[in-house]
Amino acid sequence: MAYEFLSSSSFLITLLLLIVLLKSIKLVFSKRVRLPPSPWKLPLLGNLHQLGSLPHQSLHKLAQKHGPLMLINLGQVPTLVVSSSEMSRETMKTHDFNFSGRPHIKAADILLYGNLDMSLAPYGDHWRKMRKISVTNLFSARRVQSFRAGREDQVAHLMDKIISQASSSPSEALNISHLLRCFTIDMLYTAIMGKLSSEEEGRYETFRELIEETIVLLGGFCLEDYFPSMEWLASLLGLNERTKRTSRKWDAALSKLIQEHLTRDKGNLKVDSFLDILLSLQKDPNSDITLTDDHVKALLMDMFVAGTDTTNISLEWAMAELIRNPQVMKKLQNEVRGIATGKSMVTEDDLSEMHYLKAVIKETLRLHPPAPFLLPRETIESCEIEGYHIPAKTKVMINSWSMGRDPKVWDNPEEFQPERFVNSPIDFNGLDYEYIPFGAGRRVCPGIQFAVSTLHLALANLVNRFDWKLPDYMKDEKEVDMTETPGATMRMKTKLYLVPKPRF
Repeated sequence: MAYEFLSSSSFLITLLLLIVLLKSIKLVFSKRVRLPPSPWKLPLLGNLHQLGSLPHQSLHKLAQKHGPLMLINLGQVPTLVVSSSEMSRETMKTHDFNFSGRPHIKAADILLYGNLDMSLAPYGDHWRKMRKISVTNLFSARRVQSFRAGREDQVAHLMDKIISQASSSPSEALNISHLLRCFTIDMLYTAIMGKLSSEEEGRYETFRELIEETIVLLGGFCLEDYFPSMEWLASLLGLNERTKRTSRKWDAALSKLIQEHLTRDKGNLKVDSFLDILLSLQKDPNSDITLTDDHVKALLMDMFVAGTDTTNISLEWAMAELIRNPQVMKKLQNEVRGIATGKSMVTEDDLSEMHYLKAVIKETLRLHPPAPFLLPRETIESCEIEGYHIPAKTKVMINSWSMGRDPKVWDNPEEFQPERFVNSPIDFNGLDYEYIPFGAGRRVCPGIQFAVSTLHLALANLVNRFDWKLPDYMKDEKEVDMTETPGATMRMKTKLYLVPKPRF
């Protein structure tokens, strides 16, 4: 009996000591590992319920309470939200390598041939090779300049289209959103394939539908992206069938594009298109990069999806802000028309002196970055920022929209004031961390100059060639609906309709 009592007592004492030891270890570890502040969360869902329909706005508000470095849980996925210039500098400069990973995105994996592209590819040897192609072969300063004639042709085509519609119905408001989207896709198609033939001009609708669907899929809710342990359920229920159908449509369209390009007569074209360059690299026996057809198609898809929304959305928001701010519109028109005196078309030679034009584009990108969050990143290793422990494999969301509205950086941040960029050294090249519409660090967008060249040329011609007014059913500039639509990119919820009055 005494032996049994002693044995039981020993067991209880041992158990008690073990519990105390475990609690002590946990206490010591918790003191050593200090995680970033977090809002309250629900079991299983984490903070998913707090995202709302416009996550960039919801997380902006949460960051005002919890700080610019905030840890949330999106389902089972720990996610770091970065909302200030100081923290963006930490993540994209001080710890740039460690924050250069990409999280697994199921839709991207399906659509992009297992992430054979550049934008969403995991950090590693493949990404470095695709990045080298993008920076050196596709978007170098010399290459961007070589597309000048194509840009000017497409802008001229846009002007002619607006004039034609305005001439047939002088008082009718035009769907500017649609016109700009057509222009952007045609321009990208020209850069990718070369000069558009009359047959190819009808392909706008095919690629528009594919691009629209892809943006929805990449920005939508995918069960296994937030609950990786439930991948089996997504497979069982066929939740990715829509993405797979879209992938097959892309593959058919791009395969046809490549095949036609191989057999077409280039005629007098002196400028290599993007596809010319990629196919040349593919055939080059001395190249250290192996490119399959799937690599080429993945890179083309990158260009179509990223390039279309960057240009189209920015021009749409710029025109909306200009019509809402008549004094800014007048000042911009005076500058453009003063430099391009008597010319019906502004050329790229005219742009260098148009400083207010560049300020208008910068201010548009500050308030309305095409993607409110930069493409998501993932930490490669654990690290420490501002005394906070950031675990490895943490998803990272950088809220560019929030940084553009930081009152600590910008005076009257909600107001459209291009003057703030006149004589300002702040630029969007990724070196000013308070202003990163195109990202920064290793993952900065390689096509910045291609996009910006198009933005400057198109907007200059829109305000030079036409005077603009509101439709008759609007009595005040502030009636223009500036509501944002949910999604991976930040479009206007309501299509922009304006009445053009041609000057030439």
